[in-house]
Amino acid sequence: MTGPVPSGPVLSVRGLTRDFGPFRAVDSVSLDIRRQSITGLIGPNGAGKTTLFNMVAGALKPTKGTVALNGADITGLPSEALFARGLARTFQIPRPFRRMSVLDNVLLAPPDQTGETVVGALFRRGRMATEEARIRDKARAILDFVTLGALADHPAGKISGGQMKLLELARALMGDPTVILLDEPAAGVNPSLARILVERIEELNQRGVSFVIIEHDMDFVMRHCDPVIALAEGRVVFQGTVAEAQADPLLLEAYLGTAA
Repeated sequence: MTGPVPSGPVLSVRGLTRDFGPFRAVDSVSLDIRRQSITGLIGPNGAGKTTLFNMVAGALKPTKGTVALNGADITGLPSEALFARGLARTFQIPRPFRRMSVLDNVLLAPPDQTGETVVGALFRRGRMATEEARIRDKARAILDFVTLGALADHPAGKISGGQMKLLELARALMGDPTVILLDEPAAGVNPSLARILVERIEELNQRGVSFVIIEHDMDFVMRHCDPVIALAEGRVVFQGTVAEAQADPLLLEAYLGTAA
């Protein structure tokens, strides 16, 4: 982003609710994501974490409530529009185009490319070639950043699960995001790749990118996230620092597993 950095939270949710028939998966959730934070979102299975992500990221329309990004209302906007505005997300189970190369998977990410329009393809070929070269250079630089440069020409379906998590992060970075929602980035990742992933998250955070991370690995959350938000039965039951989370009796018993 260029220009002055907006003040206030980078992401705000107010009264966000989602019903599936008679079942309320998310119930009047309100929270703020602090700018340049790595926020951990925890809770048991069925707590509403992924449903909340889906509403914030534009994959699911809320029954009611609002979402704001950098102070602008983004409620109900589709995910491609949010990607263009600087909000990206990854999935618990990576979703690459398995037969395409790693590089081509990343090249698909940028929205509104000239060649995607009929007019652009027919009448703006010089501009299209320049844009394609710029995007390709950017994609290769991002793949180098996430340590996948040597695998650029490999089919995405042939890389490891941990490398697929890094590929998801690379795709997100093509949108120059200010906020990235990560769904269980450490799940199923071997320790060496998990370490690389954490290092890249922390480096991006130092550059100004804010993260919200769903993670069941409480050791990961306590070491790498601050603040922490806990959901249970679709409601926020805790918001606070890591130190406060480690001292909270409810979290100790229900999520951290250290109470008698």
